[in-house]
Amino acid sequence: MKKSISSIFKEGILTNNPTFVQLLGMCPTLATTTSVVNALGMGAAVIVVLSFSNLFVSLLRKIIPKQVRIASYIVIISGFVTAVELLIKAYFPAINKALGLFIPLIVVNCIILARAESFASKNGPIESFLDGIATGIGFTLALTCIAFVRELIGTGALFAAADGSGSIRILGDWYKPATIFLMPTGAFLTLGCLIALVQKIQYTSEDRARRRRIELDAINGGFHETLMRDPVTGKIVRRPALVEGPAEAITAEPEEPAASEEKAEDKPAEEKPSEEKPADVLLTEEKPAEEKPEEEKPAEEKGGETE
Repeated sequence: MKKSISSIFKEGILTNNPTFVQLLGMCPTLATTTSVVNALGMGAAVIVVLSFSNLFVSLLRKIIPKQVRIASYIVIISGFVTAVELLIKAYFPAINKALGLFIPLIVVNCIILARAESFASKNGPIESFLDGIATGIGFTLALTCIAFVRELIGTGALFAAADGSGSIRILGDWYKPATIFLMPTGAFLTLGCLIALVQKIQYTSEDRARRRRIELDAINGGFHETLMRDPVTGKIVRRPALVEGPAEAITAEPEEPAASEEKAEDKPAEEKPSEEKPADVLLTEEKPAEEKPEEEKPAEEKGGETE
């Protein structure tokens, strides 16, 4: 198998949903979603037709000529639609009455023709069968979401039978039903709001995945600030505190010139003794101070007196 089972179901239900992403099959989507029961009945019929038509198209893909492939696909699909319609008429007459013409119109449903042309005609039978189930489930979920909103707001109840009886009251008697949601206008409003919500969720998830890829690239390249890949175990771990030391030292380096300037300013004050004069010079300078002629004169005068 070229694709894994998980990727097939993820693509058919979420990332490539036929209603919210591809916007296919709008006619039954808007017409049959007045109640959750009708939506489930329509979705179940599409799942059966889509899965088995994909299977037979894949089995006959090498036999059917390319020139008549679309007509051949319609013939295969119409056979399964007829079988499903007879089963619904026999066992679920109320649903058959509620859905009416939309069951035979499954033959020309864009979803079924698109999957037969783009996937079943190019892949194996098992992959094609699983793709039909996944796409049918995605279509059924989309119908159920739209019907849930329309029925709840339009009637205040849920899970009403095809004939309108047996509903479960969700909102109390205080609630006044907004019957506009049971009309085509409400179908378009609900569909537009849900498509916008799905697109927003998908964009957010893709943006998170993109950021995660960028972060992993930074971790693997060794450029992440706080995380790294352990070379022994290969797990993503937090960088040790020792790695942060050089960064702090680098930031502290610019402060060193200021300290050296202060030291340079202090040095001249400490080296002042080098400017003092030598000891012998000091002695010569002090000698005149020691020879006091005024004190010697009295000695000479005394000598004269003795003479």
